[in-house]
Amino acid sequence: MQGLRKTSVVRMRNYGRIIQDMVQLAVEEQDVEKQQAMIVYIGQCMRQKNATWNRELESGIDRLKDDISVLSQGKLSCDFPIFEEAMDKLSQRPLANPDRQVKKKKK
Repeated sequence: MQGLRKTSVVRMRNYGRIIQDMVQLAVEEQDVEKQQAMIVYIGQCMRQKNATWNRELESGIDRLKDDISVLSQGKLSCDFPIFEEAMDKLSQRPLANPDRQVKKKKK
């Protein structure tokens, strides 16, 4: 984990440092299959993070691709079928309802 810089500025605050560090690890990955799996997972996490910050705005596939490209400084590409399929499946599922109240268990 030599590429992780704990003192660097978080570039996209809505995603946070963890996503930024995950992107850096994916950039450093040499195995293409592992790298693609990491990119898909990062995209899933980014969609959830974006939903937390922007409840009324859906994060589309194009936005996720652009943000991954920006965070990786153009070193990662999301132009592969597995990414498209995974993001399409995610867009069909509704995000968690933020208005739903969590019931506490009785003691």
